Amino acid sequence: MTLATRRLGTTGPEVSALGLGAMGMSDLYGPADDAESVATLHAAIDAGVTLVDTGDFYGAGANEMLIARALRERRREDVVLSVKFGARRTPDGAFQHVPADVSPAAVKDRLAYSLRRLDTDYIDIYRPARLDSSVPVEETVGALAEMRQAGHIRHIGLSEVGADTVRRAAAVAPISDVQIEYSLLSRGPERAVIPVLRELGIGLTAYGVLSRGLLSGHWTAARSLGADDFRAHSPRFRDENLHANLRLAEALGKVAERLGATTAQVAIAWVAAQGEHIVPLVGARRRERLAESLGAAALVLDADALAAIEAAVPAGSAAGERYAAPLLAALDSER
Repeated sequence: MTLATRRLGTTGPEVSALGLGAMGMSDLYGPADDAESVATLHAAIDAGVTLVDTGDFYGAGANEMLIARALRERRREDVVLSVKFGARRTPDGAFQHVPADVSPAAVKDRLAYSLRRLDTDYIDIYRPARLDSSVPVEETVGALAEMRQAGHIRHIGLSEVGADTVRRAAAVAPISDVQIEYSLLSRGPERAVIPVLRELGIGLTAYGVLSRGLLSGHWTAARSLGADDFRAHSPRFRDENLHANLRLAEALGKVAERLGATTAQVAIAWVAAQGEHIVPLVGARRRERLAESLGAAALVLDADALAAIEAAVPAGSAAGERYAAPLLAALDSER
C-alpha cells in the first residue's frame, strides 16, 4: 500500500495522509514495550508514514530518545518530526498543574534538549503544547521564528488553541498546522477553529481520532485501567458515560460492517474526510494495531457512508467531556 500525502497548510511540509502519534509508547496509556514500539515505528516508516508526533514531556524525554533509537536504522530525512514542548513534570512522573512553560527563553532551552535527545540537527515542526495566558502568544511565536531563522526548526505549529489565538500567531509568522483533538466524539473544533484554519491556509493534525480507544472497536466495559493510565481519570471512561460511549461505538461498528471495514478504520477515515488540510494521527503502539489503522487510508467514504456515520454518532452525542474539568478549563481552545 502506498500512502497518499497531504500538505500541512500553504506553508507547511508535505506529509503522509496519516501520521503516527508516539505518546502511548512511553506514557499515559499504561505499560509499553520499547522493542515493540521501535518495531512499530519502523513498520510505520516502511509503510510510508512520514509524520511522527511526540512531546518532550512524554515519558520526561523518554519518547524522544525512543524515536532517536528507531531512526538510527532509518533515514532521518524520510521523517517529519513534530515536537511539542511546555508541559512540566516532577521526578515521580506527575504533571505539574501550572501554566505551560512557553516563554521565549523556554522555547530555546527546551528545543536544545529535544535536539540532543532526538539526535538531530533540526526539528521539522516545533510547537507549544499548551499556552500560558500570561505570556502573549506573539512572544512565543516570535521566539519560534528566531529558531526557524537559525535553522533549528523548519516550521512552527500550535496546539489546542482557539481561533483568535490562531489569528494572532499567524500575524507574527507562518503557522504550518494546529494540533487539536478531533474525532466523532470531539467535534468542538468545527465551531470556530477549523473555519479559521481553512481561511488562513493552516493545516490541522488531529489527535485522539479514536477517542483514546473508545472508537477502536476493541474497548469493553470490563477493561480495567491502572492509575498510570490517563483514561482512568477521563470523564468519558467513567461509569455510565463509558457505557453510553460504547453504545455509540457499537453503532459505528455496524456501519463499518456494511462498509467492509473495522470500527477504527471508519473513525479514522471520517476525520480524514473532513478536509484535505486535515491529517489524522493514529496512536498505535503495536504493529497489529498500526496495520489496522493504516487500512483507513484506503477507505473512501461517499455521501451515503458519511450520512450513516453521522447518524450512528451524531455531533454532540459523546457522554462526558474529553478532559476533567480543571484540565479543560486550562485549554485555550475551549475558551
